[in-house]
Amino acid sequence: MRKLALSLLAAAVVAPLAMGISTATAPAARAEANPPRGTDAKPVLGWSSWSFYRKTTDAVDVEAQAKAMRSSGLEAEGYKYINLDDFWYQCPGPQGPNVDQYGRWVTDATRFPAGPHGQNGIAAVASYVHKLGEKFGIYVTPGISDQAVAANTPVKGSSYTASQIATGATEANYNCKGMQGINYSSPGAQAYVDSIVDEYASWGVDYIKLDGIKDDNGPDIEAWSNAIRQSGRPMQLDTTEGEYTTAIAPVIDQYATQFEYSPDVEEGGHATNGLTDYASIAIRFDTLALWQPYSGSKVDTYDDFDSVEVGNGTGPVSATNPFGSVSYPDGDGLTPDERQTVLSLWSLGASPLILGTDLTQLDPLDLSYLKNRQVLAVDQDGIAASRIADTGTDQVIAKTEHDGSVVVGLFNTSSSPEVVSTTASAIGLPARSGYVESNLWANGKASKTGAAISATVPAHGVALLRIRTA
Repeated sequence: MRKLALSLLAAAVVAPLAMGISTATAPAARAEANPPRGTDAKPVLGWSSWSFYRKTTDAVDVEAQAKAMRSSGLEAEGYKYINLDDFWYQCPGPQGPNVDQYGRWVTDATRFPAGPHGQNGIAAVASYVHKLGEKFGIYVTPGISDQAVAANTPVKGSSYTASQIATGATEANYNCKGMQGINYSSPGAQAYVDSIVDEYASWGVDYIKLDGIKDDNGPDIEAWSNAIRQSGRPMQLDTTEGEYTTAIAPVIDQYATQFEYSPDVEEGGHATNGLTDYASIAIRFDTLALWQPYSGSKVDTYDDFDSVEVGNGTGPVSATNPFGSVSYPDGDGLTPDERQTVLSLWSLGASPLILGTDLTQLDPLDLSYLKNRQVLAVDQDGIAASRIADTGTDQVIAKTEHDGSVVVGLFNTSSSPEVVSTTASAIGLPARSGYVESNLWANGKASKTGAAISATVPAHGVALLRIRTA
């Protein structure tokens, strides 16, 4: 997630598609095998600290979320990753993150104290997460701290120093600042990134979120991928946008396992009382259409629509720790119909489902949504759906499954109930005299249908259907 609310550029938005017409282009090269892909070749299911805790995150809270993921039954349904976002490292001011003797970020021991055997505080949290059968992720941004350059720290594993690999140009770090780019023509540059990833591997990291990516950060993505590979520890590599275009898609597809293009789901619609709002969700329809050719199992890289704000119902939810407090009077900030829209759209796009809600205060209805196995199966097939239609008040999104069935989402984007329609041929089904339709939000209840497929859909809601030939 970006820490700035960025709007989609007009040039990046896909024009509405005519019924049944696709704009998909030839897929990019497949992502590299083994690391960074690691052992999980499907969209990630898990949780991230940013949406709920923001800058108040600490070890106690992260461990509580890991424990709740297990006790709630979410872990048994495949939710495995506990991802620590920003504010885990020492940031004294705009001079950049504090660094160790090799120019690497230093853990904030007040938030993440050393473990019982003196291990690094992040390593202690990762160990706790692993003992629950889950996986652990961490946040970082490209570049090298200004402090490392000022001290001209040595690069571990090489004869080079920080000033010899730094470009002097400012690199994005949204909250701490004080980072500059890396010159990858210097032999010490790769060794520097290797040293960071080797340290993460020693801590037990399974997932790296590389935030602030722009079109000119392709060399950083490749370097982090190479560093993961040389570390010997499989890790996911999530490249998150500062502000980029599809020009960087071939690099992302080759070296990353997932990417995020859209503005932060917490900020795109200027949500105030809830974790998000519908305006922030609706942006993702254009994201899906634009990035479908570069996403899914065909390239082994998944388009992350950002955190899933489903879990805390209508709220209120709040938390307090020594580092601050957070409060969301409206909980998710979404109606039940809008929450089904989130999970349907994310699953049709084969987006990672990374929860941003407080797992220690789960709403029973939301929990039932998150555990819906028929919807989860749509996400975990790894197939990125296409937009079939956009009328201005509704959207039709569909994908053909491995068994030949088609899953289609009939989305009503208006503020009142509406009939949303498509046809069997438009969503890619062969011509038949009849079809069988299963509603995935109604326990897969099946009924017969003809070539015309339609449903009365509530405001901001969805009918998520699996269609088979009869």
